[in-house]
Formats: sequence, C-alpha cells, structure tokens
Amino acid sequence: MPTSNQIPLLLVDDHPVVVEGLKALLRSEVDLPVAAQANSGDEALQVLAEHPEIRVAVLDLNMPGMTGVELAYTIRQTYPQIRILILSMFHDHASVAEVLEVGCAGYVLKTASKAELSGAIREVAAGRTYFSSEVAATVLQNIQIPASREQMKEARASELTNREREILQLIAREYSNSHIAETLFISERTVETHRKNILTKTNSKSVVGLIQYALRNRLIS
Repeated sequence: MPTSNQIPLLLVDDHPVVVEGLKALLRSEVDLPVAAQANSGDEALQVLAEHPEIRVAVLDLNMPGMTGVELAYTIRQTYPQIRILILSMFHDHASVAEVLEVGCAGYVLKTASKAELSGAIREVAAGRTYFSSEVAATVLQNIQIPASREQMKEARASELTNREREILQLIAREYSNSHIAETLFISERTVETHRKNILTKTNSKSVVGLIQYALRNRLIS
C-alpha cells in the first residue's frame, strides 16, 4: 500500500519500451511509485479497476485503437478523482484543444527532462494544472486578440471581477460547482450564475476558451 505522501501512477503508452523508460526515469522518485502500466486504452481501463490507489494517469496521446484523448475522457467519467497528464511528441493546436476539452490537468512533451516530468506529476496531483512552455505557447498563439479600437473597448469592459477570477481558477482545477460552492461559502446557484457570466465575458464556449483566457491573463500557471 502506498503511503499518504506518495502519488501512485498509471503509465500508458502503446510502446512497451517507452513505458519501461518512464519507469526507469522515475525509479529514484520515491514519492512517485508506478502502481500499474498498460500498452493500450482497453488494458489501461482493466488495470484501473484493479488499482483504486492510482492518483495520476500519465497517458500517451497517439495510440492505435483507443486514443489518449478517448481514454482520458473515459477515465474522467469513470474515475473523476484521477488526475490526467498527457505525454506527447506533438503540441499542435488541435491536439492541445482536444486535451483541454476532455478535462486533462496537464500536457508535457516527451522531450521533457526528468525534473519537469516529475514536477508536472506533483503539480497535477496537488490539484493544479501544468503545461510545458511549448504547449502553453500553442494555446496563446491561437487566442483571438481584439484588433479594432471598439473590440478593445469591449474587451476592457468585460474584465472579470475578483470573485469570477477565483471561480475561474477553481474551474481550471476541475472543481465541480458543489466543490466551488463549498470552498467559497456560496450557493451552487450563485456558482452557476458566475460560471455563465465568465463564459460570456471571456467569449468562451467551453473549458478550452476559459483556459486560454486564464493563461493569457496569468490566472493559472
């Protein structure tokens, strides 16, 4: 059984040599034990049912059959307590948008150092988000910057209140409405109203737009 300060991991990649490499890389990190591993999405779901102690799943993005995004979505629906970190060679906008859309907590490139990878795992396990600098840059590059003076005026007028900023930070940490209400000592109905206002003010239709706004305004790291 893991100790209270350990973060049991699930490693998933369709290349066994990659999984073994990750295990070797993390072996000296005593707080990051590898509790299970898998080489496909189906296998990952099987081992998750056998390892309730897993706190963070590190998933390859591009796998045959069930993709990393599809696996992440299924895990989020079935095991909402598990935090998901995507590990990939790619950081194009389409891939990053899909990852954010399904509620993953982090996105790290396979070129990351041991220090960055282990740090990212600890960050997402603590309820925060982590994106490699290249991934964050991809998100920022695809933000629509107001071009006209009138648009800039509208953008200034739609700045978030302090309360809305608090709620946006908690949304980015994947807090549910009830959890946000409990944390901020307000009603769920008030949270829902704030959430709608945030979507309107940031001109967002989903969590992708909210993450873009939060990153640009340095509301999350």
